Amino acid sequence: MGTLSLPRKVSVLGSTGSIGVSTLDLFDKAKVEVEFTALAAGRNAERLAEQARRWRPRLAVIEDESKLPELRERLAGTGVETAAGSAAVADAAAADAQWVMSAIVGFAGLEPTLAAARAGAVVALANKESLICAGPTLLRTARLAGGVIIPVDSEHSAIFQVLDPENAQHVARLILTASGGPFRGWSREQMAHATPEQALAHPNWNMGAKISVDSATMMNKGLEVIEAAYLFSMPAERVEVLIHPQSIVHSLVEYADGSTLAQLGPPDMRAPIACAYAWPDRLPWPAQRLDLARAGQLTFEEPDLDRFPALRIAKEALAAGGRAPAVMNAADEVAVAAFLDRKIRFLDIARVVSETLERMARTDLGAGSGDALEDARATDAAARRVAGDVVSGLMAQA
Repeated sequence: MGTLSLPRKVSVLGSTGSIGVSTLDLFDKAKVEVEFTALAAGRNAERLAEQARRWRPRLAVIEDESKLPELRERLAGTGVETAAGSAAVADAAAADAQWVMSAIVGFAGLEPTLAAARAGAVVALANKESLICAGPTLLRTARLAGGVIIPVDSEHSAIFQVLDPENAQHVARLILTASGGPFRGWSREQMAHATPEQALAHPNWNMGAKISVDSATMMNKGLEVIEAAYLFSMPAERVEVLIHPQSIVHSLVEYADGSTLAQLGPPDMRAPIACAYAWPDRLPWPAQRLDLARAGQLTFEEPDLDRFPALRIAKEALAAGGRAPAVMNAADEVAVAAFLDRKIRFLDIARVVSETLERMARTDLGAGSGDALEDARATDAAARRVAGDVVSGLMAQA
């Protein structure tokens, strides 16, 4: 095997979350020699300090400024610089890393992801909101800066790996697979009484709270439909979803001649991370191998849009265009947080999103200042206010 040409200077944004931890574990398992420019986290100063002591980045950044004294104390004597605040996270993203893992959860990940793209880095994108809220701008920014966006979501990574750019015009459909989440076999009546603990118990993946709940509502897959449309320049009607409970076939690309290509593998986020890090090479590491004989049957079914309306809502937002996807994303973040705080019921999540989109549609969702980041911020803030009002109304009715 020849010598791989791999990025040496690396930053991980969201290093203490599930994707960030998987990224660092991959580097450890693969024995990759890297120089860390920065590690950035939201508020877990203890874990960030542990990571910084292990990997010795030039800079460790905590978004929650109240956690900076703790971070400094834990890293005293290490030589690792520290900083705090959202601006510091964006500055870290724009530093001289060649490869940046963008894994900050939520809208907070948009600004640092754009900063990394402007710097011309290879951005391994695990932050959905960057594409949902400013997809065309993000992709254009990376291209003009000489960088590239490589998706890390297992579904988009699968498409990235099997979609031949030279034959992109001959793609008939992109088919994203979905596990169906913890409530795949539940009735709407059962889901009406679902608890946060039940929603967080994903059958195949170990993920953070927000994405786990999104998987339970299937909003996660709706967001991925929008991402796929942007990433691969595909109209909404040619992006479809198929329920696949085993999570072994990660996505499929159907070509005009009837050939359908799929990427398969065990459900392990380190695999798409390895792909994003080494692309166009392949990174040898002790990955779990796929044993189809042992896996047995692979099953597929159509999604039920009556039980899981979030998928339909997302497709409608994509078709509406303008700021509708950003409104949907903000409303979903508010609704999921309210559900996890037991303020609303599980089925109310989709209701909050739908009602917020309806109310916001009465305003101009298409106009903007021309500054993608500022427009996204304004839209996000307005949508959160409206979604908060919807949540308050539901709480008053309870």
